Amino acid sequence: MPSAPADDAARAIEPLLHPQGWALLNSLPPYREQDVLSRSSSLREAGHSPELVSAALTQSRLRARGEEKFGEFARSMLFTEHGLEQATRLPVAALHAERFQRAGVSAVADLGCGIGGDAMALAGLGLDVRAVDRDPLTVAVATVNLRPFPSTAVHLGSAEDHDPALTDGIWLDPARRAPARGSARGARRLHDPEEYEPPLSFVLDLARRLGERGGAAPGTLGALGAKLGPAVDRSALPEEVEVQWLSLHGSVLEAVLWCGPLAREGVRSSALVIGREGAHRLDLRADSPGDPVPGALGDHLYEPDGAVIRAGLLGALAERLGARTLDPTIAYLTADRRVDSPLARGYAVRDVMPFSIKALTGYLREHRIGVLEIKKRGTAVEPEELRRRLRPRRFGDEAATLVLTRIAGEQSVIVASPHGSTRA
Repeated sequence: MPSAPADDAARAIEPLLHPQGWALLNSLPPYREQDVLSRSSSLREAGHSPELVSAALTQSRLRARGEEKFGEFARSMLFTEHGLEQATRLPVAALHAERFQRAGVSAVADLGCGIGGDAMALAGLGLDVRAVDRDPLTVAVATVNLRPFPSTAVHLGSAEDHDPALTDGIWLDPARRAPARGSARGARRLHDPEEYEPPLSFVLDLARRLGERGGAAPGTLGALGAKLGPAVDRSALPEEVEVQWLSLHGSVLEAVLWCGPLAREGVRSSALVIGREGAHRLDLRADSPGDPVPGALGDHLYEPDGAVIRAGLLGALAERLGARTLDPTIAYLTADRRVDSPLARGYAVRDVMPFSIKALTGYLREHRIGVLEIKKRGTAVEPEELRRRLRPRRFGDEAATLVLTRIAGEQSVIVASPHGSTRA
């Protein structure tokens, strides 16, 4: 019978927890896939067991992958496949830690600490950290990864058993995946916060118990932050908390629930957009504009960042851009003048037409457009299926972006060029 995934992960780590295994791992040169077979052979010929060689080379591969999230720290860390996949990127973890530091929190319980990414960032800012996880292997890995930080302690346990009196702050990363139906190894994402482990109701109760531990009024929320899935519905969350959606280089990574002194006064939700030009924030406050007004297609089209959309900030962004919507149900904006913003990707509109394969084919041929970016919102047409039917490369080497969407309820195609493009 095949081993459970947890047993496989334990076997991949255990040989490295001994001095000989740790020394071998740290002696390996930078990982290169093409060198694996030859390096495996030479290590076995040097007398190392097949189990140790396999564990060391697997960990070397994970360390190389881990540099994307942890930079140079990855070279001295331990990883599991699942732990690395779920770990918070260190720059994002640093933003979490700064919230606690600015609120004057001195000690944080990291419940569901995983391999220790957020705990590393918290300890790096001088906070005392009590890192807790229910999985023994994960606790062993986190212990190794947090060894450079003397202000941390790693414990085997669960969020449900945590005593709020132990720290003045809590960071919680609930499990947001469940075994996929009909699969022994796969996992599916959970979108209902009450299906998280622990569920949202427990998280909020824990925040209240943390807030009340110092004699505060009943119902007072303490300094608790909790990582949620980016698809969470803001209307399902309490009014008195701040929820911040964060995107990195165009991908929405997370929504974070900030309670008590960690939440900014008057901010119900916010978007933090991180790109090559730095970090940019947009907040939803009581006086923020409502939904933008629909109107005609202008000379410019804007695709708002996903974090802005998730946070319900389309109206606030439209006000900044002097823009309107194409359709009340579609998250594209349009304006008559160009305004560059890190919160949206801009396009110069070249043409617009009703959706028709025949009309599109003729247009591409006439304008010698063979290089296509295809985007969609509010339509069932799949971009790759459309590309297959158009076969654009036969028409030439000019480039364009096709935006498939609705304009005032009608299926339409907008032909555009990204702002900054040399082709118009």
